[in-house]
Amino acid sequence: MTAATHPTPLTSDDDWWRSAVVYQVYVRSFADANGDGVGDLRGIRERLPYLRDLGVDALWLTPFYTSPQIDAGYDVADHRDVDPLFGSLTDFDAMITDAHALGLRIIVDLVPNHTSSAHPWFTAALAADPGSAERERYLFADGRGEQGELPPNDWESIFGGPAWTRVADGQWYLHLFDPAQPDLNWRHPEVRAEFEDVLRFWLDRGVDGFRIDVAHGMIKAEGLPDVGFNSMTTGQRQSELLGKGRLPYFDQDEVHDIYRAWRPILDSYPGGRMAVAEAWAETPQRLARYIGPDELHQAFSFDFLDAIWSADSFRKVIDTALAESTIVGAPTTWVLSNHDRQRHVTRYGDGEVGLRRARAAALLMLALPGCAYVYQGEELGLPEVLDLPDELRQDPAFLRTGESRDGCRVPIPWSGELAPYGFGPEGGELSWLPAPATWRALSVAAQAGMPGSTLELYRAALRIRHEHPALAGTTGGVTWLETEPGVLAFRRTAGDTVLTCVVNISGAEVTIDGHGRPIVASADLTEQGAGHVLPVDAAAWFERR
Repeated sequence: MTAATHPTPLTSDDDWWRSAVVYQVYVRSFADANGDGVGDLRGIRERLPYLRDLGVDALWLTPFYTSPQIDAGYDVADHRDVDPLFGSLTDFDAMITDAHALGLRIIVDLVPNHTSSAHPWFTAALAADPGSAERERYLFADGRGEQGELPPNDWESIFGGPAWTRVADGQWYLHLFDPAQPDLNWRHPEVRAEFEDVLRFWLDRGVDGFRIDVAHGMIKAEGLPDVGFNSMTTGQRQSELLGKGRLPYFDQDEVHDIYRAWRPILDSYPGGRMAVAEAWAETPQRLARYIGPDELHQAFSFDFLDAIWSADSFRKVIDTALAESTIVGAPTTWVLSNHDRQRHVTRYGDGEVGLRRARAAALLMLALPGCAYVYQGEELGLPEVLDLPDELRQDPAFLRTGESRDGCRVPIPWSGELAPYGFGPEGGELSWLPAPATWRALSVAAQAGMPGSTLELYRAALRIRHEHPALAGTTGGVTWLETEPGVLAFRRTAGDTVLTCVVNISGAEVTIDGHGRPIVASADLTEQGAGHVLPVDAAAWFERR
């Protein structure tokens, strides 16, 4: 392990996170510098100019820590080092130094709910006796039944099957995810002290923020009570309950004590260090509790990701999210896709229809106040890869449930006519998941400089978002406009400057008039009198000064 070099943080704006566009880098699928078929930190470093030119403000990196990679790095064996698969701490330091020099901030994924079963703490726990200090760091329990042969309760894993695994001496340990991901006991002071030190370790290396994985899950209800899955209706899945506040292992009140201890640590560093929660809760009011001056800075608005392609659905979600942000005094975070969900091109209908809608949704998202998160490849219009061979799938949920997230994790295409489309150096290994032949037309090289391409649409929208007075910063709330059914229209203002965003989900083309000149559109507009015709499933920004 090398010594920290303490890269200089960007300090020009401590509130940068309030209106930032954050680009999610799924590390193993972004860029491969050493030719082994897996993305790495050097690959990210080499592609930083692309991200600067795209116009994003920060990068969120998925886990790159030492790990057996059972769950793509979310099974962490050492929270203070880089897995050799992705490089070294020296590579990390060089990458963050270059990122800061280009004006890009770095957010890293923190995984505090569980460790890898290969973590030294867990191997020590397995070697120790029941009731030992080593086991107290995790959630071990005696089983039920005459011989303890039944799990301690009826909890099920998010990845399918029981949430308990029995060890050789008869005790059971809890894992809300894969058996290789044992849950930590967050009521143990040593666990809390460990992660406070982990925060400082990466803050000392210059990271600008953290994305908190399963931020609602660290505290489990006292006594580990049953959920009552046996009483569930036929076919009802635990995934339907996830984040609904009905489970004794999510959104417990004590979890907020953890974040109240973390916030002073973040605030003690210069440059606006921040944290965003991957948190689910039963009500907007409970979700809002994660955010505030004494806890975390942001929480993802997953309702926006879950909105269906409907004007009413988007309007309801946007109104609710903006109202919540007003209550807590924090910006809303908007997201359309991520590494756990099917890409929105496919969710919106796939093919040309899905792409058309995805482009319109991008303009809708980027016109809203707050912070936007862009998942790698969505700026290329990538769809979900639905036909991956089963033997190549690596999502641990696949073998347990038949459901896989691998289709949104296929390495992105950079250039060339043949797979893996410039993902790695010429002559290197094929990418760890294969890209389809159709992706050669979607590569960065194929779209760069091409009028009307999805890449150029994102570049234009991000440039305008940064420069336009009605969109820049946190100024300019949303004012909804009266429209015909199926059309969303709102304006944002700064002084005498007005920007209007219009999205046509009506099923028929509509004429837009009275909002000024168009400055960016997801589809070609045609002039009609003093107005413009907006096609079906399209969006445009209009400016009036």
